[in-house]
Amino acid sequence: MKFSIVIPLYNKAPYISGTLDSVLAQSLVDFEVIVVDDGSTDGGAELVGFIADPRVRLVRQANAGVSAARNHGIALARGEWVAFLDADDWHHPHYLATLLWAQARCPEADTVATDYLPVPDTLAMWPPRWPEMAPTPQLEVVTDLPRRWMASPTLCTSAVSVRRARLLQMQPCFPPGESHGEDLDLWFRLAEQAPVALAHAPLMAYRLAVDGSLSSGHAALAMPPFLERMRQRALSGAMPPARRGSALWLAAQYQLTLARQAIAAGKRREGWAWLLKARRAARGKRWWLTAAMALFMPGPLVRNWQQWRLRRTLPAASPAEAG
Repeated sequence: MKFSIVIPLYNKAPYISGTLDSVLAQSLVDFEVIVVDDGSTDGGAELVGFIADPRVRLVRQANAGVSAARNHGIALARGEWVAFLDADDWHHPHYLATLLWAQARCPEADTVATDYLPVPDTLAMWPPRWPEMAPTPQLEVVTDLPRRWMASPTLCTSAVSVRRARLLQMQPCFPPGESHGEDLDLWFRLAEQAPVALAHAPLMAYRLAVDGSLSSGHAALAMPPFLERMRQRALSGAMPPARRGSALWLAAQYQLTLARQAIAAGKRREGWAWLLKARRAARGKRWWLTAAMALFMPGPLVRNWQQWRLRRTLPAASPAEAG
């Protein structure tokens, strides 16, 4: 079997049938679907149970979070590759076929992905209206994911497939108990070991949150756990030497974003603390601009500027929050 598609399900009854329809409409048919119900209470699991296609398997677990659900699905997978799909997203009919094409052209990659199409969560926009695409997409081989990520966000969970043998070596793949950045944690760890093959065609539709962003936002002025773990791997020598500099640089870029957020919130002293932490790995134009903000710009002006920048970059979202 070529693909196992793992779908974590928690209270997504209005969406799960359409999501599964998009999978069952794939032009490549060598796959199984593992829906891991994470203690849903809205009847979504029952809707999955009504599907007669033998390729769809429903398993249940007590509510333990999206990371545990995905790890459970990985453990049950039988395909050579594991593809991930959230219960409210949608795959283009040629999604799996394109992944297979990319794998053949970049056999050294353990992670293969496509671009994605952000779609507002309104009835008028679904099913997604796919743009015209070239018969053969451009294939980008990413060897330095942290630096590539700062250019533009690169991977979205529902548009990623990973070699199952690699995932089994890394279990638990997704950090248990985490639901913010738990996917990025895995993508960056995978990219430290092997290249990522990215097919530039939007073959997954991502359902945007009500606020129009790819994430719901996190107000705490703290390093996300996945970035802190990346920073510690770099400092301890636990990652390949060629990857350490860019990993520390990405973590420092996020520290600069935290500095700007603190200044915007009127916490100028905290902003300076984050700025000083980033000074070695991120000293450059962005560091000096943030220092100028800390010295001369009032908090409301920094906040308005940050919001303007974010609006310009949406629907993209990155670890540095486009700051």
